[in-house]
Parts: sequence; structure tokens; C-alpha cells
Amino acid sequence: MSNREKVKNLMVDVFLLDAAEFRFDLRRSEVETWDSMGVVALAVGIQETFGHHLSPEEATAIAGVQDVIDILRKKGLAFED
Repeated sequence: MSNREKVKNLMVDVFLLDAAEFRFDLRRSEVETWDSMGVVALAVGIQETFGHHLSPEEATAIAGVQDVIDILRKKGLAFED
């Protein structure tokens, strides 16, 4: 499974999205379940899925799916576009 697919699956699972609702340009403001608890759940999911810990600043700064990918790229993960 590619890292992009892992991000998609993580976001669908954490935010209880229907797979058809997911887009790589999805923003936090568009997801009703992406609240403060969602931020924590996303950070835990990133740790469990990718093995990378997010600082509180990184986690709270995430405003969309692309931000997740950008953070993981900075931590050395490859994402094919």
C-alpha cells in the first residue's frame, strides 16, 4: 500500500468519512468530525500508521490532507504524486 493510500485510509477511519467523501484537497473546515478530539486522533493515527510522532504544534497546524502529506514528507516519507 502506498503512503498516499495510507493517508487516505487514515483520514477516512479517523474522521468517519465515506470513501467517496475523501479528496486529497479536503480541508479541516469541510469535515464536521475534525474537531479538537479529531486532531488528537489524527496525531495518534499518524504515529501508529507511519511511526512518526507529531509535536502539538504540528498537529494543531494541520488544516487539510495536504498538510499531513507535507509534514510526513519533511519526516522523510516519500509520496508519489
